[in-house]
Amino acid sequence: MKKQVLKRIVIYPEDVERLTGWSRRSVRRFLQKIREYAGKEKDDILTITDFCHHTGLTEEQVRPFMTD
Repeated sequence: MKKQVLKRIVIYPEDVERLTGWSRRSVRRFLQKIREYAGKEKDDILTITDFCHHTGLTEEQVRPFMTD
């Protein structure tokens, strides 16, 4: 039986830092704006789908910047 590879669906500030080159503080503010836009609370998890929907990027563009 083939082992299934699981992919992470949550995006972290470190991922966005690598993607944009922004500072940690700027990234956290940006992610909070995305949460508000998506109708999520401050401590809710932000998914790659949420991030991509807001930025217009595709998951294929974002995945290389994510560490597993």
